[in-house]
Amino acid sequence: MKEIKLFYKNDIRVEPDLHGIPRIYADSLEDALFGQGYVEAEDRGMQMLFMRIISQGRICEQLGSSNEMLEADIFFRKMNWGGDSVHVAESLDSESRVLVNAWIAGVNKRFRQGLPFELRLAGYRYEDWRIEDIIILSRMVGYLGLQQTQSQVERFLVEMVQAGIPEAFLKEMFPGSLDSLDIPLLRRVKLSEKNLPAGILWNNALPSVTATNSWVISPDRTESGKAILANDPHLDGNRLPNIWQEMCLVVQDRYMTGFTMPGLPGILIGRTNDLSWGASYSFMDSVDSWVEECREGKCKRMNKNKVEWIRFHERREIIKRKRKSSHKAVFYENEHGTLDGNPFVPGMYLSSRWTVTKGTGAVSIKAILDLFHAKDVMEGKEILGGLEMSFCWVLADKEGNIGMQMSGLMPKRSPGVSGLCPLPGWDAANDWKGFVPAADLPSRLNPKEGYIITANNDLNQYGKAKPINVPMGPERAKRIEELLYGNTSVNLRQMSEIQYDDYSIQAREYMEVLAPVLPDSHESEILKTWDCRYNENSEGAKLFEVFYRCLLEEVFGKVFGMEVFRYIENETRLLIVGYHLFDRVLLSHYSQWFGDRTREEIYLSAAIKAFREGSDKKDRKRNLVPLKNILLGKNPLFFFMNRKAISVPGGRSSIFQLQSYRTEKRDLKLLPTFRMLVDFSMDGIFANLLGGPSDRPFSALYDSDVENWRKSRYRHQKP
Repeated sequence: MKEIKLFYKNDIRVEPDLHGIPRIYADSLEDALFGQGYVEAEDRGMQMLFMRIISQGRICEQLGSSNEMLEADIFFRKMNWGGDSVHVAESLDSESRVLVNAWIAGVNKRFRQGLPFELRLAGYRYEDWRIEDIIILSRMVGYLGLQQTQSQVERFLVEMVQAGIPEAFLKEMFPGSLDSLDIPLLRRVKLSEKNLPAGILWNNALPSVTATNSWVISPDRTESGKAILANDPHLDGNRLPNIWQEMCLVVQDRYMTGFTMPGLPGILIGRTNDLSWGASYSFMDSVDSWVEECREGKCKRMNKNKVEWIRFHERREIIKRKRKSSHKAVFYENEHGTLDGNPFVPGMYLSSRWTVTKGTGAVSIKAILDLFHAKDVMEGKEILGGLEMSFCWVLADKEGNIGMQMSGLMPKRSPGVSGLCPLPGWDAANDWKGFVPAADLPSRLNPKEGYIITANNDLNQYGKAKPINVPMGPERAKRIEELLYGNTSVNLRQMSEIQYDDYSIQAREYMEVLAPVLPDSHESEILKTWDCRYNENSEGAKLFEVFYRCLLEEVFGKVFGMEVFRYIENETRLLIVGYHLFDRVLLSHYSQWFGDRTREEIYLSAAIKAFREGSDKKDRKRNLVPLKNILLGKNPLFFFMNRKAISVPGGRSSIFQLQSYRTEKRDLKLLPTFRMLVDFSMDGIFANLLGGPSDRPFSALYDSDVENWRKSRYRHQKP
């Protein structure tokens, strides 16, 4: 991008730095947001429009009408994220509306000047951006990869019950969360469809937030004597352009710099003169399911010990298809969400509801915009705690305060109900009773140890409410603490080294059990001498991964059946996000899952099988990350839009996380998509991005930051 001069209420100057990161100079925040909207459409226009088309469930109408795309459209129409968006947009307060409208005006000004060639080829016709589009996109970002995973875990639980897995086995995987489990009821439920159809995240098009490391350090532990913050969100990363877009807004003597997602106003992760903030996914359980007994289009309800039958609301959607007949879809809804099934066919079905589905969005938009004026951690915690999406925020300020605040709408459930198990929908006692106040969610301020670490681990101990049922494993958080413990002069170089650390505590825990039982062999020696680091060329890491897969098969494959386990392994995220559930069993001294074998016997059997298999093709390519264009990367005519695969380190539980997996017919790589460091002894941020500022494949800025990201070089983004 070259320097651009714009005008809204006053003059605006957009000036890229040496790395192409846009800096927007304006006299007011309103003008700066107009500039931001223009820049997002200029640099990431294809990405913005493509995401909007998908989120609206209009792929068949505006891009292509294949059966795969129809399946995706049906999913998004079922989610109905835009059903109340007009009402929510109208509820936005007047000050925020002025600011959002300025951003929208910038977006529309740029798109009216021309559209990306990819969408012109598809015959796409532009429709003006609206506040409603921001609401729909924000809900989509908050669901895909996040609440989607929580929903998948809950569905997995039902499937295990129906497969006859004994209750004792289940409680071993989900300790303390299954007190309300009703096995006879769940066995009667008809599961009619998969949690996610193959077309939804087609070709890596949509953001799928999954994991993150974020931590803050107080001034008495830093070399500079000022607070330091680190953040590196982990998402599906084998894609171009990157999910994130970096920029800086400068309003007179005040600035806001960091990262946003194209299609959303403001800075989602970053800093101002006074405050910095980073985010990780909290794994709050804000999705619940209820068992509905249905017949004749109605669901059963109990009213004073009398049975009543209440008709579902029928929502009819017409999905237009290019060069094909329109598709008519019908969805059945009640106070528990959308039904997974047809209530005219008698039976038991699940209704599922996400807390953010209705009436939300305006508060979150206001919160992100209000961060521009926040002066300290206490004010930042109050603002971010009000966000309706479920995240865990770490904060630091120029005065040296550090803090953590969880956000999100956590349902108020009956005592003893975790939300993990579907409950009878006909009993009103199982209904939500509002939402938990943000003040009761996990929160911290200036702890005595001088640092706060979050890495998708269990943080329930820090709140009055306990919102997390199924966190990720604690290993990344433990490793960060190992590297920080005792260090009272932390600097940015050391923070960078931590972000690139590839040591696995998970592997260390397994090797403590495995090493003593290994036979004398060349393969055993590789594992025994392995340093538990996941560098690109590590033979130990490759062999351990084969062993880990064989161990999972030895235990869970024998109980589930190999066909079912292969499905779990290859077509879901359960072993990616929920590996801790399986580790809880595999690392136990004794487990009912082991049958009549000891843990050591199972480990030895898995090791012998792994040594016999060796490192297969899949394992050898584990460290290769292809960078494919999100729209046309599969089309042979547009291979020029892809970039050569890069080799990176990392494992499932190392700080530099890398997980290779296949789900919904996509090969994905979970890894840090950007890294950010903030030291309040200096203005701005230090960052690198797996990609570049632009989504234009002919631009030098398409993948200009990839080498910085690979080689741990950080750009200093200054206002």
